[in-house]
Amino acid sequence: MSMFANTQTHAHAYEVALFGEFFARDLKAILNRLTLHTESAAPMHTREILFEQFGVQSQVQGDEPALLRAKKELGDGTESGWTLFSYLKPESVRVHPEATVRPWATCEVIGDALSFASALGYVQRSQIYKRGYAFRRGALIIQMFQQEQVDPKTSLPIPAHTDTLWEVEVKTATQVNTSAPASSGHVQVSTVRAAIDAVLEVQLIMKGLLDLRRQDL
Repeated sequence: MSMFANTQTHAHAYEVALFGEFFARDLKAILNRLTLHTESAAPMHTREILFEQFGVQSQVQGDEPALLRAKKELGDGTESGWTLFSYLKPESVRVHPEATVRPWATCEVIGDALSFASALGYVQRSQIYKRGYAFRRGALIIQMFQQEQVDPKTSLPIPAHTDTLWEVEVKTATQVNTSAPASSGHVQVSTVRAAIDAVLEVQLIMKGLLDLRRQDL
Protein backbone atom coordinates (compact mmCIF):
# COMPACT_ATOMS: atom_id res chain seq x y z
CA MET A 1 0.00 0.00 0.00
CA SER A 2 1.34 3.41 -0.93
CA MET A 3 1.88 6.36 1.39
CA PHE A 4 2.28 9.89 0.12
CA ALA A 5 3.44 13.18 1.63
CA ASN A 6 3.91 16.74 0.45
CA THR A 7 1.78 16.13 -2.61
CA GLN A 8 1.53 19.81 -3.45
CA THR A 9 1.32 21.35 -6.88
CA HIS A 10 1.36 25.04 -7.74
CA ALA A 11 -0.68 26.73 -10.46
CA HIS A 12 1.21 28.80 -13.00
CA ALA A 13 4.57 27.48 -11.82
CA TYR A 14 7.46 27.20 -14.25
CA GLU A 15 10.93 25.79 -14.73
CA VAL A 16 13.52 27.94 -16.48
CA ALA A 17 16.47 26.12 -18.06
CA LEU A 18 19.40 26.11 -20.47
CA PHE A 19 21.00 22.98 -21.91
CA GLY A 20 24.37 21.94 -23.30
CA GLU A 21 26.59 18.98 -24.04
CA PHE A 22 30.29 18.28 -24.35
CA PHE A 23 32.83 15.53 -24.95
CA ALA A 24 34.71 13.78 -22.15
CA ARG A 25 37.98 15.48 -23.10
CA ASP A 26 36.56 18.80 -21.80
CA LEU A 27 35.36 17.36 -18.48
CA LYS A 28 38.19 18.62 -16.27
CA ALA A 29 38.11 22.18 -17.58
CA ILE A 30 34.32 22.43 -17.25
CA LEU A 31 34.41 20.91 -13.76
CA ASN A 32 37.01 23.44 -12.67
CA ARG A 33 35.10 26.43 -14.00
CA LEU A 34 31.77 25.35 -12.52
CA THR A 35 33.38 24.62 -9.16
CA LEU A 36 34.87 28.12 -9.14
CA HIS A 37 31.52 29.79 -9.78
CA THR A 38 29.15 27.69 -7.63
CA GLU A 39 28.56 27.36 -3.90
CA SER A 40 28.59 23.57 -3.65
CA ALA A 41 29.19 20.43 -5.68
CA ALA A 42 28.37 16.77 -5.11
CA PRO A 43 28.21 13.51 -7.03
CA MET A 44 24.78 12.71 -8.48
CA HIS A 45 23.18 9.42 -9.48
CA THR A 46 19.49 9.31 -10.34
CA ARG A 47 16.98 6.89 -11.75
CA GLU A 48 14.29 8.40 -13.95
CA ILE A 49 11.21 6.65 -15.32
CA LEU A 50 9.00 8.09 -18.04
CA PHE A 51 5.29 7.23 -18.12
CA GLU A 52 2.58 7.91 -20.67
CA GLN A 53 -1.15 7.75 -20.01
CA PHE A 54 -2.59 4.55 -21.39
CA GLY A 55 -5.07 5.04 -24.23
CA VAL A 56 -5.05 8.84 -24.10
CA GLN A 57 -4.66 10.62 -27.41
CA SER A 58 -3.78 14.26 -27.90
CA GLN A 59 -6.85 16.49 -27.69
CA VAL A 60 -5.18 19.10 -29.86
CA GLN A 61 -3.72 17.86 -33.12
CA GLY A 62 0.05 18.16 -33.14
CA ASP A 63 0.38 18.29 -29.32
CA GLU A 64 1.55 15.28 -27.35
CA PRO A 65 -0.26 14.47 -24.10
CA ALA A 66 1.63 15.42 -20.95
CA LEU A 67 4.04 12.75 -19.77
CA LEU A 68 4.54 11.79 -16.14
CA ARG A 69 8.09 11.40 -14.86
CA ALA A 70 9.38 9.78 -11.67
CA LYS A 71 12.84 10.51 -10.27
CA LYS A 72 14.74 8.95 -7.38
CA GLU A 73 18.12 9.96 -5.99
CA LEU A 74 20.54 7.04 -5.59
CA GLY A 75 23.93 6.31 -4.14
CA ASP A 76 24.04 8.57 -1.09
CA GLY A 77 23.61 5.74 1.40
CA THR A 78 20.07 6.74 2.34
CA GLU A 79 16.70 5.65 1.02
CA SER A 80 15.22 8.69 -0.70
CA GLY A 81 11.65 9.01 -1.85
CA TRP A 82 10.38 9.51 -5.36
CA THR A 83 9.56 12.82 -6.98
CA LEU A 84 6.74 12.79 -9.53
CA PHE A 85 6.70 15.65 -12.00
CA SER A 86 5.29 16.67 -15.32
CA TYR A 87 6.04 19.37 -17.89
CA LEU A 88 3.77 21.03 -20.38
CA LYS A 89 4.86 22.43 -23.73
CA PRO A 90 7.51 25.17 -23.39
CA GLU A 91 6.49 28.77 -23.86
CA SER A 92 6.98 30.11 -27.38
CA VAL A 93 10.46 31.20 -28.45
CA ARG A 94 8.86 34.53 -29.36
CA VAL A 95 7.86 35.00 -25.73
CA HIS A 96 11.08 33.69 -24.18
CA PRO A 97 13.85 33.52 -26.81
CA GLU A 98 16.72 33.28 -24.31
CA ALA A 99 15.80 30.20 -22.26
CA THR A 100 13.42 27.26 -22.08
CA VAL A 101 10.43 28.23 -19.92
CA ARG A 102 7.88 25.48 -19.34
CA PRO A 103 5.00 24.87 -16.91
CA TRP A 104 6.10 22.41 -14.25
CA ALA A 105 4.04 20.49 -11.69
CA THR A 106 5.78 18.38 -9.04
CA CYS A 107 5.09 16.44 -5.86
CA GLU A 108 7.15 14.45 -3.38
CA VAL A 109 6.07 10.86 -2.81
CA ILE A 110 6.76 8.43 0.02
CA GLY A 111 5.94 4.83 -0.76
CA ASP A 112 5.33 2.93 -3.98
CA ALA A 113 5.27 5.77 -6.50
CA LEU A 114 5.39 3.41 -9.48
CA SER A 115 2.23 1.59 -8.43
CA PHE A 116 0.62 4.97 -7.80
CA ALA A 117 1.41 6.06 -11.35
CA SER A 118 -0.06 2.81 -12.64
CA ALA A 119 -3.21 3.37 -10.60
CA LEU A 120 -3.56 6.77 -12.27
CA GLY A 121 -3.65 5.03 -15.64
CA TYR A 122 -0.03 5.52 -16.68
CA VAL A 123 2.22 2.90 -18.24
CA GLN A 124 6.00 2.93 -18.27
CA ARG A 125 7.55 4.07 -21.54
CA SER A 126 11.25 4.03 -20.65
CA GLN A 127 13.78 4.48 -17.88
CA ILE A 128 17.34 5.77 -17.65
CA TYR A 129 19.99 6.37 -15.04
CA LYS A 130 22.06 9.57 -14.89
CA ARG A 131 25.44 9.75 -13.19
CA GLY A 132 27.66 12.80 -12.79
CA TYR A 133 27.80 15.94 -10.67
CA ALA A 134 25.31 18.45 -9.26
CA PHE A 135 26.19 22.05 -8.42
CA ARG A 136 24.23 24.76 -6.61
CA ARG A 137 24.42 28.42 -7.53
CA GLY A 138 21.87 30.49 -5.65
CA ALA A 139 18.42 29.28 -6.65
CA LEU A 140 19.81 27.27 -9.57
CA ILE A 141 20.86 23.65 -9.79
CA ILE A 142 23.40 22.67 -12.44
CA GLN A 143 23.48 19.00 -13.35
CA MET A 144 26.28 17.53 -15.47
CA PHE A 145 25.87 13.85 -16.28
CA GLN A 146 26.19 10.88 -18.60
CA GLN A 147 23.20 8.67 -19.27
CA GLU A 148 23.48 5.01 -18.30
CA GLN A 149 21.48 2.38 -20.14
CA VAL A 150 19.47 -0.23 -18.26
CA ASP A 151 20.30 -3.94 -18.17
CA PRO A 152 17.04 -5.59 -19.39
CA LYS A 153 17.58 -8.62 -17.14
CA THR A 154 18.40 -6.90 -13.85
CA SER A 155 16.99 -3.36 -14.44
CA LEU A 156 20.30 -2.10 -13.04
CA PRO A 157 22.39 0.60 -14.74
CA ILE A 158 25.16 -0.27 -17.16
CA PRO A 159 28.12 2.10 -16.63
CA ALA A 160 28.47 4.61 -19.46
CA HIS A 161 31.38 4.28 -21.86
CA THR A 162 34.15 6.79 -21.26
CA ASP A 163 33.38 8.42 -24.63
CA THR A 164 29.68 8.88 -23.87
CA LEU A 165 28.57 12.47 -24.38
CA TRP A 166 28.14 14.57 -21.23
CA GLU A 167 24.91 16.54 -20.86
CA VAL A 168 24.41 19.73 -18.85
CA GLU A 169 21.19 21.21 -17.48
CA VAL A 170 21.17 24.62 -15.81
CA LYS A 171 17.75 25.14 -14.24
CA THR A 172 15.73 26.49 -11.36
CA ALA A 173 15.84 24.15 -8.37
CA THR A 174 12.24 25.02 -7.45
CA GLN A 175 9.25 26.37 -9.31
CA VAL A 176 9.07 30.05 -10.22
CA ASN A 177 6.12 32.25 -11.08
CA THR A 178 5.45 34.82 -13.76
CA SER A 179 5.41 37.55 -11.11
CA ALA A 180 6.56 37.86 -7.51
CA PRO A 181 3.92 37.54 -4.75
CA ALA A 182 2.73 40.94 -3.57
CA SER A 183 3.76 40.16 0.01
CA SER A 184 7.21 38.87 -0.91
CA GLY A 185 10.10 40.84 0.51
CA HIS A 186 12.72 38.20 -0.22
CA VAL A 187 15.57 38.84 -2.62
CA GLN A 188 15.33 35.44 -4.29
CA VAL A 189 14.83 34.08 -7.78
CA SER A 190 11.03 33.89 -7.55
CA THR A 191 10.02 35.12 -11.01
CA VAL A 192 10.54 33.83 -14.52
CA ARG A 193 12.41 37.01 -15.52
CA ALA A 194 14.80 36.77 -12.57
CA ALA A 195 15.37 33.08 -13.29
CA ILE A 196 16.17 33.81 -16.94
CA ASP A 197 18.71 36.42 -15.83
CA ALA A 198 20.25 33.85 -13.45
CA VAL A 199 20.70 31.12 -16.08
CA LEU A 200 22.07 33.69 -18.55
CA GLU A 201 24.75 34.57 -15.99
CA VAL A 202 25.86 30.92 -16.07
CA GLN A 203 25.76 30.96 -19.86
CA LEU A 204 28.14 33.93 -19.83
CA ILE A 205 30.45 32.29 -17.27
CA MET A 206 30.77 29.17 -19.43
CA LYS A 207 31.16 31.04 -22.73
CA GLY A 208 34.03 29.75 -24.83
CA LEU A 209 34.05 26.40 -23.02
CA LEU A 210 30.44 25.20 -23.00
CA ASP A 211 27.60 26.35 -25.25
CA LEU A 212 24.42 26.61 -23.15
CA ARG A 213 21.25 27.25 -25.11
CA ARG A 214 17.49 27.14 -25.17
CA GLN A 215 15.86 23.89 -26.28
CA ASP A 216 12.33 23.10 -27.39
CA LEU A 217 11.66 19.85 -25.57
